[in-house]
Amino acid sequence: MKVSLQDLKQTTLAVLARSGYPLDEAQTILDVLMYAQLRGNNQGVVKLIGAGMPRHKEVQPIKTVKETKLSALLDGGRNSGMVLMKYAVGLALDKAREHGFGIVGTHNTKSSTGAIGYYANHIAQEGFIGFVFSGSGEYVAMHGAYQPLFGTNPMAIGVPTGGIPIVFDMATSAVALFGLVEAKTAGRSIPPDVAYDANGQPTTDPSAALAGAIRTFGGYKGAALSMIFEILTHELVETRHLIDGHKDDWGNLVFVIDPELLTDSDSFKERVAALIERVKASKKLPGVEEILIPGERGNRILDDIIRTDLVEIEENLWTQLQKAAS
Repeated sequence: MKVSLQDLKQTTLAVLARSGYPLDEAQTILDVLMYAQLRGNNQGVVKLIGAGMPRHKEVQPIKTVKETKLSALLDGGRNSGMVLMKYAVGLALDKAREHGFGIVGTHNTKSSTGAIGYYANHIAQEGFIGFVFSGSGEYVAMHGAYQPLFGTNPMAIGVPTGGIPIVFDMATSAVALFGLVEAKTAGRSIPPDVAYDANGQPTTDPSAALAGAIRTFGGYKGAALSMIFEILTHELVETRHLIDGHKDDWGNLVFVIDPELLTDSDSFKERVAALIERVKASKKLPGVEEILIPGERGNRILDDIIRTDLVEIEENLWTQLQKAAS
C-alpha cells in the first residue's frame, strides 16, 4: 500500500515521542529512518514495531574517553545509536577539516545506528571520503558454524563526486536482521541460503531464523570481513561484555579522509565523475538495460517519492506502526 510522506513522518515522530525521545533526538532518528525508508532500505520504520527502540532510562551525556587531534573515543552514555553516530560523525568531520583526517570510535550504547549509508552520504556531501562501521549483538554465525556470534556488521563508504555522492552500504550478513523482521511481519519466506534455525538446519522461515543464526554473504570471504568488522566495532573501541560473554555494548567506528591529503579535491571529483561515465557506458551483458552505480537505485526511489509524495509500505508494517503511535 502507499501512504503520504507527511503521514509517515508524523506517525514515526509520534512513535518516537511515545518511546521517550525529546524532540531534537526524535528528529535525528527520524532523518536516519527516512533515509532508509525512502530508498527502499529495510533499515527504516520497521525498527519501531514490536519491541521498538525505547530510549534508555539511564541515558547520560556523551563523553570523550580519549582524544588526539586526529582521533577520539566516545562513551555513548546509552544514548540512541543514531544520536551517538550523528555526534561522532560531526566530530570526525571537524578533525578532518582541520587536519585532513579524523577517526572516531564509540562504545556504551545498545541500539541501532540505522542505515549507515546516511552518515557516509553526509560525509561525502561535505566533500570528504567517509568510512562507517557499525557493530551489534549476536545474530550472525561464522562460516562453518551455526552459533550466532557476530553482528550483521555493516560497512558504508561515501565518495564525493561534485554531484550526487557515491554511497556503498552493505551488511556482511547474507540478509540484514530487519530484513528477517520485515519478512516475518509480511508473512513472507526468506531465501533458503541465508539463515539457520536453532539446530543449525537451513531455514526459509524468518521466525526460525531469528531464533537461530544468519549466515554471512560470500562464504568464507564474507565471514572473514565480518570478523574484521567485529574487531573494529568492538575490540578496537573497548565495548564491554556481560559475565556470560554476550555483548551488552554495540560499538561503532567512523573515519573521514580529506582528498586534499593526496590530490586536489576538485580534480579528484572530476576524475570520479569521469569514472562513473565510463562505468555506465561500459559494454552490457545480454538483457542488461543499464549499469547502476552504488546508491543510484535508492536515489531513484527517493526521487519518485518526492515527486508523488507517496511512500510504498507493507500493509501489516503500516498497521503496526500506527498502533505503536497510538
